[in-house]
Amino acid sequence: MSNLYWLTDAQMERRRPFFVKSHGKPRVSHGKPRVDDRRVLSGIIFINRNGLRWCDAPKEYGPAKTLYNRWKRWSDNGAFARIMIGLAAAPNT
Repeated sequence: MSNLYWLTDAQMERRRPFFVKSHGKPRVSHGKPRVDDRRVLSGIIFINRNGLRWCDAPKEYGPAKTLYNRWKRWSDNGAFARIMIGLAAAPNT
């Protein structure tokens, strides 16, 4: 059994407004498909909950650089705080 943290379908559905893709097309960065938002957000939460360094992120969450860059972007624009407030308000959904 894995000790990794994964957001549920219900939790991700409620976060959907924060992850809108432009024109309904998958985002691509430098010719590579964008790493799944559930995977990245779950990884960011795992890192923060466990007090880990970004470079210590389990590979299942994707590249550490991606986790950090998204956390930084979402933090700078206030999205991460809103996501976490929403998760804390309804922890079981």
